[in-house]
Amino acid sequence: MVIILTFLGAILFFLSVMFVQQRTWRIILATITGLIFVGSTALMTLNYSHHFGMHKVTTTTTRRIYPVNSQMPLALYQPVGTSGKDDVYIYKTSPHQAKPQHTQANEYTHSQIKWKQVTNPQLVTTTTRWRYKSNFYKFLYAWSGMDGTLVKRTNTLEYPRTYVLLTTKQAKQLQAKAKSAGGQQAQAAARQQGQAYVTSRVQAAMTKNPRMTAAQIQTVSQQAEQEFQAKMVRAMLK
Repeated sequence: MVIILTFLGAILFFLSVMFVQQRTWRIILATITGLIFVGSTALMTLNYSHHFGMHKVTTTTTRRIYPVNSQMPLALYQPVGTSGKDDVYIYKTSPHQAKPQHTQANEYTHSQIKWKQVTNPQLVTTTTRWRYKSNFYKFLYAWSGMDGTLVKRTNTLEYPRTYVLLTTKQAKQLQAKAKSAGGQQAQAAARQQGQAYVTSRVQAAMTKNPRMTAAQIQTVSQQAEQEFQAKMVRAMLK
């Protein structure tokens, strides 16, 4: 609305000055239309420069994410700059997603990793945006493009402690080693060792708690499998 008022004020001010012949009416109309133009311009300027009529709204969303390589517990990132503050983290939002996603890389976004005692990784995104305080301001500044302007965004990728943090370069090196003859032989031997490792961990857990539920057993088994795979990854990267 304020955009329309600005244009109308400018046009009517021009028309009143140029085409109103009677001096008194010309002064009155020029004053009114001039005030409309100046007032609406000031309101628009305040909205753009000081976010007049707006307030900050913060929302937090949590979603399950998956490693790029479904066979290995890897947390991948692409280094950006030297400070580490602008690194981009790569992940999938579903196990069968063809093309991985990544965190945003811009001046308003900060992404970080936290290691937690959890079974599955998740992405917690906290976003702060400018929103209009009421429907009046929303109507007043319609079409201004300011509603929803991003103030800041924080991506926190929460991974199980069993995951291994790798750069995309290290992941390519790992993939090349895994495809080599020696790597395939090592993986074949590791499968048997992994099964034995998982079985021993589950048996140890059931000895401590004979009343474990099927879900608890599944959790212990999954954690043990991730631990063993992480050991394999670290060994292959040496």
